[in-house]
Amino acid sequence: MNIAIVGATGLVGRKIIEVLEERKIEANYFLFGSHSVGKKIEMFNKSVTVEKLEVETLGSYNLDYAFFAVESELSRQLIPYFACQGIKVIDNSNAFRRREDVALVVPQVNREVLKKTDTIFANPNCSTIQLVTVLKPLDEKFGLKRVVVSTYQAVSGAGKEGIEDLLNDTQNHFAYPIKNNLIPHIDVFLENGYSREEDKLIFESRKILGKSDLKITATAVRVPVLNGHSESVNIELEKPATAEEIRKVLSSAENVIVQDDVEKQVYPMPIFADGKDEVFVGRIRQDYSHDNAFNMFVVADNLRRGAASNAVDIFEELEGK
Repeated sequence: MNIAIVGATGLVGRKIIEVLEERKIEANYFLFGSHSVGKKIEMFNKSVTVEKLEVETLGSYNLDYAFFAVESELSRQLIPYFACQGIKVIDNSNAFRRREDVALVVPQVNREVLKKTDTIFANPNCSTIQLVTVLKPLDEKFGLKRVVVSTYQAVSGAGKEGIEDLLNDTQNHFAYPIKNNLIPHIDVFLENGYSREEDKLIFESRKILGKSDLKITATAVRVPVLNGHSESVNIELEKPATAEEIRKVLSSAENVIVQDDVEKQVYPMPIFADGKDEVFVGRIRQDYSHDNAFNMFVVADNLRRGAASNAVDIFEELEGK
């Protein structure tokens, strides 16, 4: 099997390589990058040279799959060349997520949509993946009526420059200092006052859950944390429920770990989610301000669970592993 990784030296590209090695998915790998041509990367005890991607010679690689971990504009430019050759592409960008003919996939939530797409498979936004992983089992059991989510997103979600801004107290990526600060601004602002990050979270959650009319609103905030996105989630349910019933449902949900014992100070935090593939949920409690509504706190490693691991999950589902 021949597999390409486009954007292999970026944060997500490197994490994809890490996950592929951990899961022992051996293949003939071809690594591509625009700013790191000639660089050598170790994969499965082999040294692989990063190449420049030339669409004219794409056919010579006889690729079966391609993982894309580049900016949306580059994905839009390059992926059609892969798709027309029948190469299955798993794209981490926002380029194709809104297209009706492209599956937007979190395998633990909606693996059935993989059958509806032939070549392009979109990896959702990092904050969306952890949210829908928790919402899906609750929707199946109780029905979702309304969702309010506030995200606390780590600087690694902004790439290398975001990390450097926090570590070096610079402003090469963020408009304001991120050290000792919170910035309620991720991506560009839209005419309706929402940021594009918030709009993505709303749209993608509806698409993945198959609930186009779901009442959901979001506020996205960048926080001075290196890695691991957190979300404060308020849900209103259609059927009566208790906090203990919600814990029970989530305890048996795929890829979810409940950490919820406040007497022992057990609750999800980014420092514990870092390097893990699961979604962690805790602080589950009834919302006293509204009937049949509940609060919870959801945390996951945004580079692994929110990007690389989900991309590899999609590959494994397609391969029937």
